[in-house]
Amino acid sequence: MSACRSCGHPELTRVLDLGLQPLANNYPRPEDLQKPEPRFPLCLAVCPRCWLMQITDLVPPVTLFSEYLYFSSFSDAMLRHARQAAERYIREFNLGPHSFVIEIASNDGYLLQNFVAARVPCLGIEPATNIARVAREKGIPTLEAFFGLALAQQLASEGRTADLVLGNNVFAHAPDTNDFVAGLAAILRPRGRVILEFPYGVDFLERTEFDTIYHEHVFYFTLTPLIPLFQRHGLEIFHVERIPIHGGSLRLFAGRRGEHPVHDSVPALLAEEQKHGIQTPNPYRHFAHRVTQLRDELRRLLHQLKSRGHRLAAYGAAAKGTTLLNYYGIGTDLLDFVADRSPYKQGRLMPGVHLPIRPPEALLEEHPDYTLLLAWNFADEILAQQEPYRKAGGRFILPIPQVRVL
Repeated sequence: MSACRSCGHPELTRVLDLGLQPLANNYPRPEDLQKPEPRFPLCLAVCPRCWLMQITDLVPPVTLFSEYLYFSSFSDAMLRHARQAAERYIREFNLGPHSFVIEIASNDGYLLQNFVAARVPCLGIEPATNIARVAREKGIPTLEAFFGLALAQQLASEGRTADLVLGNNVFAHAPDTNDFVAGLAAILRPRGRVILEFPYGVDFLERTEFDTIYHEHVFYFTLTPLIPLFQRHGLEIFHVERIPIHGGSLRLFAGRRGEHPVHDSVPALLAEEQKHGIQTPNPYRHFAHRVTQLRDELRRLLHQLKSRGHRLAAYGAAAKGTTLLNYYGIGTDLLDFVADRSPYKQGRLMPGVHLPIRPPEALLEEHPDYTLLLAWNFADEILAQQEPYRKAGGRFILPIPQVRVL
């Protein structure tokens, strides 16, 4: 087992071993099936000193992100969430033409487009060539690069430091978390703010969200290990908010030490994590046990439905779907196809299990009796979009946090 990537403790404690898994966002084309599909070890562990959850084996970021097929703009919920956040920050922090906003992993500009519209100067940092191109075509200033201390120092030397640094669902992707946080400190103006959003580790454990484990997600953060991590680099977490997106996320506010008053939300959440036993082995053991239970329940249900002659499909060619399908051993023997809204994924195959990915209209055209909702974190949005399918008798199966038929 590798050492902790935050505090350096020499030995990690294994939580859940998912075996050899394909890259969750590496969707092959049908003509690629003759080529070997790479698989890599995927094991979740926790540091017994600082209690940071992390995977044990890394895949080089350039392999994961140079061409990327996740476009945030294909989710109405993500667009709405981004717009509301941008409007709030512009208002609360009095951002205007005099300000500068940097977003790390800015994707296709789904968030920064709101700052551009408000005439707030901004810069996106996005490593995926294809996605950075789309953002620039939309008029979003975008630098094609991976973020870290070296890039932050370069931007700072050019005078491009930020009043606000944003990072939505990127913090957990950075394999060298000390380098990432050091980069935040280097790029921040004296009174600047860092706001990061990421899936929250307590929700991850309590809701058995094991399918969010994939090679891009190196870390699964609770607040407890983040306090010393930020302190190590001269930063202070001064406010936290729990938000419902992605099955339960944390919005973290940080700045230079002593520059912003620390809200009661920080000690309150730390105390709550203590009650959950985050600094004991118990919640991690319970999590692994529940994953096995859910696997057995879902496989039993799907096999029963199939044996009764029902047609089955899935919805949401999400990265989490790759983990669930491969670890549970659910493939073409049980499901006919996966429907997804993104044209970038349509016509391709789900990694590992090679289920064909089709447009959402396939649910009405083919009318499977039951559809496994892999993108359960957008359940409300998808159920509303698929109301005609449901009115025609189609039913959805939610796999997490409990197996339910809707």
